[in-house]
Amino acid sequence: MTRPLPRIIQGGMGVGVSSWQLARAVAQAGHLGVVSGTALDVSLARRLQDGDPTGDLRRALHAFPDLAMAQRVLDRYFRPGGRPPGTPYRPVPRPAVQSRTAADELTVVANFVEVWLAREGHDGTVGINYLEKIQVATPAAALGALLAGVDYVLMGAGIPRQIPRMLTDLAAGRPGGVDVEVDGGDPVRVEIDPRGLLAEHLPALSRPHFLAIVSATVLASYLAREESTRPDGFVIEGHRAGGHNAPPRTKDTSDDGEPVYGPRDEVDLGKVATLGLPFWLAGGYGSPTRLAEALAAGATGVQVGSLFALAEESGLRPDLKESLRRRLSSGHLDVRTRADASPTGFPFKVAAVPGTVADPEVHATRPRLCDLGYLRTPFRTADGHLGYRCAAEPVDVFVRKGGDPTATTGRVCLCNALLATVGLAQTRPDGFTEPPLLTLGSDLDSLETLAARHPEGWTATQALRFLEPA
Repeated sequence: MTRPLPRIIQGGMGVGVSSWQLARAVAQAGHLGVVSGTALDVSLARRLQDGDPTGDLRRALHAFPDLAMAQRVLDRYFRPGGRPPGTPYRPVPRPAVQSRTAADELTVVANFVEVWLAREGHDGTVGINYLEKIQVATPAAALGALLAGVDYVLMGAGIPRQIPRMLTDLAAGRPGGVDVEVDGGDPVRVEIDPRGLLAEHLPALSRPHFLAIVSATVLASYLAREESTRPDGFVIEGHRAGGHNAPPRTKDTSDDGEPVYGPRDEVDLGKVATLGLPFWLAGGYGSPTRLAEALAAGATGVQVGSLFALAEESGLRPDLKESLRRRLSSGHLDVRTRADASPTGFPFKVAAVPGTVADPEVHATRPRLCDLGYLRTPFRTADGHLGYRCAAEPVDVFVRKGGDPTATTGRVCLCNALLATVGLAQTRPDGFTEPPLLTLGSDLDSLETLAARHPEGWTATQALRFLEPA
């Protein structure tokens, strides 16, 4: 029996903000609950090193089809009772084009765990959100999600033209992958072979629906043109959404240095409708009025992030949620679109909160380094070898690798900062602890309304009731 399309999609936010607890609550309420698929390998490894106090992770690992593989992950990272205070987390392999069994196993298992927990105990609909910019990790991550029975895969921050075919191949048990873009060279193929990795433990897999997150009419038209690139629907995301935004068509900036978006950045919903695929609207649609407007415009529904980011079930650190709620209540929350923050070069929404990397003093005191590497760019060296560079790594290292020094100005290590935002901050041997970074959409009216109604905080169910009042 085919399930009806969801009216509300809960956004797949940050690194662990869209947690399995949040996605599970939304799915149980009859909507599409979405977990963030970014850096789940390091998230799982760190939570295991923190002792998995609730036992949820180990319960999910026990459900993994290949128990020996799950046990290898446990043996490597689980610490009964957790880490002693001040102890650094054990590192995980950085994403790389070259296939490594231990890295693939950890990524597959971690994505399985997050989706399995989100789906546990109900028959609601669960999705997972990936970033196209993190190409090298996508095939293994997607396989893990498919093993857990994920219903939807969503992807933005790029042109996800290779994902429909990859999902089809993986669901059929065939090797599936993507051609990874390499600066200064030809693309390099990265694949995962389900049968080669799991052998007799590979179960029958179902292909999930794929939703492409796009911000331009021409991109939607391009993806819909061929069967191999055609998604099952679109999320049309405007520039008011949190996290990464598509760059504007012009290079104009405001007096505060923010990118300026104009009419040329608006998506022609009439043209999108003619493509014959369902679409949802995102970025400033977190209110009953905006939901009604989306439906009137022909959309199937909306994707909403920020309302759920502050919900009780999200992975955001409780003290950071409380700080954001206080600022909302007092009218002192400022969210800016920074063109220089993300190493990807895409604009990124940053909430100005003291004690986070958005604070210039905090940013200035953080040593530059890139030890997680999710946003690294592969490149070809002069002698033909494959290298990696990140605009948030030490400037001299970046320049030595052929990077433009101007690209390093203002860059934030999003990988470390976003992990700190969900309580998984790395502690360095010298005692330095990574500071967090907060991102929200720029439409704060709905958040302020919810904060006024629920000054002590709200649940995902209460957010849904706000969006669709009885």
